[in-house]
Amino acid sequence: MKKIKKGDIVARKSHGEDIIFYVKRIIVNKKQPIAILCGVKERIEADSDIEDLTLIEKDFIKRYLLEEEKKIKERMQKKYKIGIISKEESRFKEKIITGKILHLDGDRRYSQKSYNYYNKLGLNAVVKNIPEYKQPKVVYQLLKIYQPDILIITGHDGMIKRGTNYNDIYNYRNSRYFINTVKEARRYDKENEKDTVIFAGACQSYFEAIILAGANFASSPARILIDFIDPLIIAEKVATTNRYKYITIDDIADELKEGRKGVGGIGAEGKMKYV
Repeated sequence: MKKIKKGDIVARKSHGEDIIFYVKRIIVNKKQPIAILCGVKERIEADSDIEDLTLIEKDFIKRYLLEEEKKIKERMQKKYKIGIISKEESRFKEKIITGKILHLDGDRRYSQKSYNYYNKLGLNAVVKNIPEYKQPKVVYQLLKIYQPDILIITGHDGMIKRGTNYNDIYNYRNSRYFINTVKEARRYDKENEKDTVIFAGACQSYFEAIILAGANFASSPARILIDFIDPLIIAEKVATTNRYKYITIDDIADELKEGRKGVGGIGAEGKMKYV
């Protein structure tokens, strides 16, 4: 058996190999080395004994990623270069400006994929790869620099003891960082008279606390897995919706992996405008 190392693509035998992960890092202790894992497709972080992991064959990984890419391409084919705008509507407008997006992502791979997604849709987006624990420290300054209409705060998360202690912030791997980042963003709004639309969270995140901190949309009401693309869909929808229209989760749920179980919120006004 090959030795598991950082960067390997693996699955957990004890979980029926249901989720594909990459090994973020390995912690060596006196008993048994522990691997810290991040989902290849889902925004989940977990840990596992090395002995419980099995390496995934390269051919399977290739097929897995090609299937993901196919789904993204199919979604893009349904849209125009500048988003969800009809030809008839555009005839009567001089210029369409979609909402500006600032996206902070704790996962380097997801950051690049997110940038590619926004770019292919022609959206005005800045994507920064910033570890979850650093996001609260840098968000205020980044908001001042880029002055976005929409802020996406995400990466990986997960419950340490799944199914229990729902109201214990320390039972979530990264939710406290998302919560504090939202609070800092709202401090920026208050001090600079802004009204940023915010999505925050990842898989199994502490939904209620993130919303209470001031997010418009957050994951995960049912403490389930969300797809890496779910936050991008929220950003896209807000950016390409007329600023005089209010968007609720009902307008977006059908496009998300698990609908309202994966993402909820109080809604927001669109950020697209005509000039």
